[in-house]
Amino acid sequence: MNFIKRAGLTLWARKGRTILLTIVASVILIFVMAGLIIQNAALSSAKIASDSVGSTVTLSADREKMFDKMRAKTDDSSNQTSTATPAMTVATTTVDKVKQMAALSNVGSYNITNSASVNASGFKTITSTTKQNQNLGDMSKSSSGDITISGTITTAGLSGFKTKTDKITSGRGIKASDVDTNNVVVETELALANSIKVGDQIKVTNIDDSSKTKTLKIVGIYKSSETNGEPMTGDPANTIYGSYTLANTLAGTENKVSNVTFNMTEPAKTKQFVKDAKKILDDSNMELTSDESSYKTAAKNMENVAKLASKIVWVVSIAGVLILGLIILLLTRERRREIGILVSLGESKIKVVGQLFTELLIILVVALGVATAVGTAASNKVGQTLVNQQQTNQIQNKAGGAPGGGGQVPGKMAGNKPIGDIGGGQVATQKNVNLKNVMTPSTIAELGSVAILIAFLSVSGGAIMILKLKPKQILQDD
Repeated sequence: MNFIKRAGLTLWARKGRTILLTIVASVILIFVMAGLIIQNAALSSAKIASDSVGSTVTLSADREKMFDKMRAKTDDSSNQTSTATPAMTVATTTVDKVKQMAALSNVGSYNITNSASVNASGFKTITSTTKQNQNLGDMSKSSSGDITISGTITTAGLSGFKTKTDKITSGRGIKASDVDTNNVVVETELALANSIKVGDQIKVTNIDDSSKTKTLKIVGIYKSSETNGEPMTGDPANTIYGSYTLANTLAGTENKVSNVTFNMTEPAKTKQFVKDAKKILDDSNMELTSDESSYKTAAKNMENVAKLASKIVWVVSIAGVLILGLIILLLTRERRREIGILVSLGESKIKVVGQLFTELLIILVVALGVATAVGTAASNKVGQTLVNQQQTNQIQNKAGGAPGGGGQVPGKMAGNKPIGDIGGGQVATQKNVNLKNVMTPSTIAELGSVAILIAFLSVSGGAIMILKLKPKQILQDD
């Protein structure tokens, strides 16, 4: 009789033992499958999470060099009779250079941010009543205007609007099409205090020359949940958003920018972008900083998880071999008489061993089906959990001080020059990402290979025993 057919008949005749072995094998393969799923998910989740969170490169003035120059001016002024404190000069680059950098590959989007300080003309500003602002009120009035024009390419790219701290309640936000226009977005409290609505116009004046006025058109109204503004700029309701070109015009710094945030499409290529952008920039007073380190950290963490999962696969596989090998060894001892009769009837020992291997292989095929079904149900959840966790960690790392994670610091320095948004004005945001099924055909094939290896090694112990037995000795002992 064919040993394969005999293996099937044996399994059917001993249903209880077959079911027990199937359960044991299923548990072993489910644990192996879990390790493979975690390993595959870990290897892919770092890149997916990083791509969904994104990578940013911030172009800004080199703060260290700014302070060095200011200290040098301070030392020079100390040797003179003047008592005035030297102003800090913020390095800038041109808009044309920024556009050249934005045209490089791997740039998904970019945002220019700056600010200018002006005075309200013909409308009331919002006065803060906090103790801090009362104490600093006189200082604020003497050094800056009562309105801050915050320039940007698009309000949708600013941290406040990304995190929903600021929300458009009427009209629209600032868009790229607002370049070279006087379109602005005002805060709700400022609009209510002056009965301003979308479509109205307001005027602002230069803080150094009140005869210089600028008429602004309201295209949108936003609501800010900020409760306290910067000490030197007053209530946050006095912040008006407009195009960066408008802020430059009011500050007298046309075609100059000091802060730009570039959003990368592929974090892994951030280093190459920085290298190419520096060639275009060609200015030692400006610096390009990236959050590439968070991407590398994420990849390293996931690689460690993958290595741990690989060890789990090996440990479970070895444990499976030992468990099933011991079971097969015990069953072989119980079937000594059956094996002796088969061999005495002329069946070769190799075919007897083949029968045992086939029996276990059939059981493992059924167990493979069970493990695959369980793995398919759990793989996406496991993978998505890893991606979400990695996204959260990267967002927290960026918000905690990585380049591009800082808030806005609008204001004015000597000569009404805008300091822009030193530290960013951008914040990492999480895109909705669905991880593709990590339970791939290659994973199932890999599990099948492990199952075959387990079957081969498990039967090896019983095979050695069978090959050493002699039919006459078996029947005499029984």
